[in-house]
Amino acid sequence: MKKWIFIFFMFASMQSLNAQNNTGSLSVSEQQIIQISKTKWQWMADKKVDSLDQLFHENAMFIHMGGSMTKKQELDVIKSGGIHYKQTDIQEVSVKMIANTVILYNKIRLVAVVGGDEVVNPFVVTEVYVAENGKWKLGSLAFTRLLGQ
Repeated sequence: MKKWIFIFFMFASMQSLNAQNNTGSLSVSEQQIIQISKTKWQWMADKKVDSLDQLFHENAMFIHMGGSMTKKQELDVIKSGGIHYKQTDIQEVSVKMIANTVILYNKIRLVAVVGGDEVVNPFVVTEVYVAENGKWKLGSLAFTRLLGQ
């Protein structure tokens, strides 16, 4: 039964994507991913690691300016306050769907506390979501710092 629900969901997503290509508006799946991303940023600010644990795929990777982290490492650094994603101002959003994968690009201004120091950085953040068992899971989150901004 779950397999048929997933197939229906994917078919509906593809139909929505085709409709979006004709009308220029966002599909339901794209709108859903944008909302999931916004919620994720708030959970990161609020240090809601239990909610983030459910969203992050077990094999997720997190790419920061100083290196990469696994899901466990990212959750631990959020929980401990090693990185506090204090405020995220989303300036632009772009979404691309490829089969059961969604790539979301955010241009953001991030206010964070890192090692006790507050820092403000402009980033383009690439988020990759995959559909798994009828739910979207974050598979990758990568920060690219914008120079000269």
